[in-house]
Amino acid sequence: MKTPAQTLDAMDQAILSLLQTDAFLTHKELAAALGLSTTPVYERIRRLERSGVIRGYVALLDRARVGKPLVVMCAVSLKEHALPLLERFQEAVCALPEVTEVLHIAGGFDYLLKVVVADMAAYQHFIVDKLARLDNVGHAQSSVVLTELKYSTAVPLGE
Repeated sequence: MKTPAQTLDAMDQAILSLLQTDAFLTHKELAAALGLSTTPVYERIRRLERSGVIRGYVALLDRARVGKPLVVMCAVSLKEHALPLLERFQEAVCALPEVTEVLHIAGGFDYLLKVVVADMAAYQHFIVDKLARLDNVGHAQSSVVLTELKYSTAVPLGE
């Protein structure tokens, strides 16, 4: 059975690369950039959407301009690792609006959270009143982001 990556040909990858750069490109603009007519571009995009390769389209916001300039990476260790406890923690932490990414990781910690807040007072409130109140949280270690050197949501395609 082929994985979705194995079914992506060079044209699919080209379409995805262009859409990751600018999701507002019209089918006509994509077709012109790729040397195709609009119908095959439309059909390929629909197939990529139906197969789940394209999961959705979003607006990327400037955090500072919406009053959320502080980014903190919070590494979390759990007390116990029984599956029901892991699932409960995952569900609870994913529901916290300040948490924009949750990664289940290997190593010294169990999870890495990307937390976006207005300032250190807001982060303290998050830690004390939200994260620490979740069942099974054993330890949390915070790393404040000083400068964001690269931010991209683009997935590298091809080799």
